Amino acid sequence: MNKVILSADSTCDLDNITKDRYRVHCQPLHINLGEKMYRDGVDITPNDIYHTFQEQRILPKTSAPNPQEYIDYFKQWTDNGCEVIHISLGSGISSSYQNALLASEELEGVYVIDSGNLSTGMGHLVLEAGDRINKGMPAAQIYEEVNQLKTKVHASFVIDTLTYLYEGGRCSALAALSANLLNIKPCIEVDHTSGNMNVGKKYRGSLSRVFKRYTQEKLNEYDNLKLDRIFITHSGTSPENIELVKKVIEETANFNEIIVTQAGCTVSSHCGPNTLGILFMTQ
Repeated sequence: MNKVILSADSTCDLDNITKDRYRVHCQPLHINLGEKMYRDGVDITPNDIYHTFQEQRILPKTSAPNPQEYIDYFKQWTDNGCEVIHISLGSGISSSYQNALLASEELEGVYVIDSGNLSTGMGHLVLEAGDRINKGMPAAQIYEEVNQLKTKVHASFVIDTLTYLYEGGRCSALAALSANLLNIKPCIEVDHTSGNMNVGKKYRGSLSRVFKRYTQEKLNEYDNLKLDRIFITHSGTSPENIELVKKVIEETANFNEIIVTQAGCTVSSHCGPNTLGILFMTQ
């Protein structure tokens, strides 16, 4: 049986400890900021983006690797007889999946999965694939099983300010102004069939109060939680906010593992600081 390599786009937002534990390799997306191009998760950080925005009022453009970049990336393993499971950013929001799929058609043994998600919503599928690799499952079977899990992933975030979405052209000036004036913090929910983002409930109040209510309500929506793991993923927020959300999770459900990660540049550039979400699966 060929060795199976686990791969994902950098937008899976897994921390280094988790990536090392599951031996996850990441293909960085491109971050175009000003006149320079950077690699997501390699040579630019969300704090660099926030600083540039505060100083110059410009946000980056993000773009997917092209098919040849994916071919070169996959060949480091396929040339040695390995197979590759690659989890891509949702096809509804990026050409990453299409480009990786085109690359896979030029190579033997590359299985590309459209996560239909982003951030650690993708991350859940990456770790599900990793669990199956560790059990010795063949790549073709992993591909089939992980594809069946996409609708079980529930990803959402609360956004503190709509300024970044407005500046990035993803909401109107009126919506951003109204939300900021009324202290509205919308919940952005990910459509797991595509990765597209929709506006859910709109919260009002202090950030800590909103995070508490959001976490309670999201977990209480389901009576069939998959308790293996849950992610708390944020774009940069206080340790107090993270601990608050972690405590609410512990009081609400008995997850085996709570993993805290910081979102990379692709997500952070659209959402801005103090965005936080809980991402989990159901049975």
